[in-house]
Amino acid sequence: MRSSKIVGVYLLAMTALAAYVLHGAGPKTPPQVITGKAALHDFSQEKPGTFRKITLAELPPPFETKSAFNMPSVIPRPADAWPQTLPGFKVELYASKLDNPRLIRTAPNGDLFLAESETGKIKVFRGVDKNGQAETTEVFATGLQRPFGIAFYPPGPEPQWVYVGNTGSVVRFPYRNGELKSTGPAQVIVPDLPSGAGHLGGGGHWTRDIVFSRDGKKMYVSVGSQSNVNDTDKNPKEFHRADVLEFNPDGSGVRVYAYGIRNCVGLEVHPQTGEVWCSTNERDGLGDDLVPDYITHVQEGGFYGWPWYYMGGVHDPRHAGKHPELKDKVITPDVLLQSHFASLEMTFYYGKQFPEEYEGDVFAAEHGSWNRAKRTGYEVVRVPLTNGHATGEYEDFLTGFVTDKGEVWGRPVGVAVGKDGSLFVSDDGSRSIWRVSYVGK
Repeated sequence: MRSSKIVGVYLLAMTALAAYVLHGAGPKTPPQVITGKAALHDFSQEKPGTFRKITLAELPPPFETKSAFNMPSVIPRPADAWPQTLPGFKVELYASKLDNPRLIRTAPNGDLFLAESETGKIKVFRGVDKNGQAETTEVFATGLQRPFGIAFYPPGPEPQWVYVGNTGSVVRFPYRNGELKSTGPAQVIVPDLPSGAGHLGGGGHWTRDIVFSRDGKKMYVSVGSQSNVNDTDKNPKEFHRADVLEFNPDGSGVRVYAYGIRNCVGLEVHPQTGEVWCSTNERDGLGDDLVPDYITHVQEGGFYGWPWYYMGGVHDPRHAGKHPELKDKVITPDVLLQSHFASLEMTFYYGKQFPEEYEGDVFAAEHGSWNRAKRTGYEVVRVPLTNGHATGEYEDFLTGFVTDKGEVWGRPVGVAVGKDGSLFVSDDGSRSIWRVSYVGK
């Protein structure tokens, strides 16, 4: 009898261990992680399920290679081209023929709100039909100025407003769950954000993302730099740029929450820890493998180096000798990505459709390089988190947007988790939204 009890306990223990391994309980340790110089890669090595970890030790000295001008000429999607992901997942074309689809966010009722930046529109998508496409598409608002960020206020199940980040302002529209069109005109909340009329030369980085603190008391707005690496001491146009700004929800009380973040395109607040997070484009011009883009939680009052330093106190040689008093204040980001990835929107996965080990992880869209000799990016990556914290690895999750010849047909911009747990990815290269669902192995 006693031996049978021991066997029973043993079997229960083995069952628990199997569940632990299968569902990823405890620390999320990838089975194999590429490290060292091999972690620095181009698109040809990107494959779903590949984990990499880049550290400061892998970074070359400045100007080890020349900076390339390698802007992609986006081609129509070839007939045999389709985004690639891991076994057990399915990719469907949810919406197509869109106008510059950029950031995408999920409303509390499950509708998807999309910024079509060039045409100044916000669109709404609802439902999934038998072909995996949107059942309903409507235009929520028009006449905006390069809209990007979208946020629902107050946070929670019953918002009253949709906030939108124009390139030079923050506005809001009255909103109730399920409304497909705005029921009132835009109200200006922040009238004077530094505007961005172009990419870099004219008005600088133009995207403005918006999120609210969990309690709804603070609004965070990301504003990218006006330049690649201009000395802000000499350039008044960089005022309130390369920052995460904090406001009250009515637009008052502005202050700099964190600074030295060249272009925090994707802004999020962790739903459990309340920490602010950024998906960031770093500077160019130092070579193929400098400076890494990154994903990180953002410390209040934190300095992340731009323009004088990068990656934990490495002096940019273009500003040699400047601000030595700031060297020891530079924060090293949590997750270093490949340089020139062009990391855009990020989101946390708290859906119930993907396997359990994905719970709480980051998904981020990598728009792809334009100034690297061999292309990199053009994918969606996953960053494993354990108890809300990253340990530096990232995984190729959705790839295939570049042909074997290096021709680009897709460029991921936005990521959002649907109410059913699917992952939606906006792509301004093919002018599409892709839906990634888990169907089992």
